[in-house]
Amino acid sequence: LFFCRVFPSSSEGFGVAEKIVLLTFISAVILMAILGNLLVMVAVCRDRQLRKIKTNYFIVSLAFADLLVSVLVMPFGAIELVQDNWIYGEMFCLVRTSLDVLLTTASILHLCCISLDRYYAICCQPLVYRNKMTPLRIAVMLGGCWVIPTFISFLPIMQGWNSIGIIDLIQQRQFNKASNSTYCIFMVNKPYAITCSVVAFYIPFLLMVLAYYRIYVTAREHARQIQVLQRAGAPTDGRQHHPDQHSTHRMKTETKAAKTLCIIMGCFCLCWAPFFVTNIVDPFINYTVPGKLWTAFLWLGYINSGLNPFLYAFLNKSFRRAFLIILCCGDERYRRPSILGQTVPCSTTTINGSTHVLR
Repeated sequence: LFFCRVFPSSSEGFGVAEKIVLLTFISAVILMAILGNLLVMVAVCRDRQLRKIKTNYFIVSLAFADLLVSVLVMPFGAIELVQDNWIYGEMFCLVRTSLDVLLTTASILHLCCISLDRYYAICCQPLVYRNKMTPLRIAVMLGGCWVIPTFISFLPIMQGWNSIGIIDLIQQRQFNKASNSTYCIFMVNKPYAITCSVVAFYIPFLLMVLAYYRIYVTAREHARQIQVLQRAGAPTDGRQHHPDQHSTHRMKTETKAAKTLCIIMGCFCLCWAPFFVTNIVDPFINYTVPGKLWTAFLWLGYINSGLNPFLYAFLNKSFRRAFLIILCCGDERYRRPSILGQTVPCSTTTINGSTHVLR
């Protein structure tokens, strides 16, 4: 995402050793993002059980957005960062910047939709979840994740709305006479910076915080109730043995759900908050944020596209099994658990709760 993005000039550019380290690190990030997101998409396409879970439609669309970020956005940013020069022309600079804003915003909006889906699944009754998350509503939400970002990417960028009032400053930084280098500069005025940051980050972030807070509270409350029931139950009663085992399993599941949500929110905030806080502040301090700091915050946000497959899919037991089947060429050892009757009916709270989403 290139809101208020200023590429470093040669005077503050990177040395040879720094460029080697950067190139190695960036290549690892891009490779991780491509392979991880491809694996998620292939797993859902090949596994019929994964296609039956509504949440996975959001995860596949998220993986597609992150895959496009790693293929269409990251490589060009890496090339310019290492070469300290933009060689693809002004028009492609606008296109690449628009794609950057579009795809990274779409990725964030998908994370927001996943949090809302899990909120209805865990905090509401099964009938409420089925009524809320209908196929039509899922399609509308997915469409919104892709359509809304166009109103803050291609439309305003191609029209030049972001540069109103700062055209002279942009032209001054596009060309470095000392090194004869050209840069893909994308700087934005205050209204555009505030509007885009609110739509792309602050509103989704607020919704995610509220949704995951309610999920966390619900999971902890379930665990507390189960502990009370366990203490009140008689361990010598044979009729209590099976319910006790089920309660223990559910308590562990709910506790894992709460911990997983903390990891998800922690990684999201760590990756994107520094960039969007700086993005709001920079226009009000006359665009004096150092280029290297922008670079660090920008790639920290890109890393989130590589982490999403691990956070939303690799932590899921069904996805891990599907990955093993793909990577091990359909080894029957990994197919066998998928046909055991270990799951509960889809109408129960457990399958619509943390077991369904976070197991």
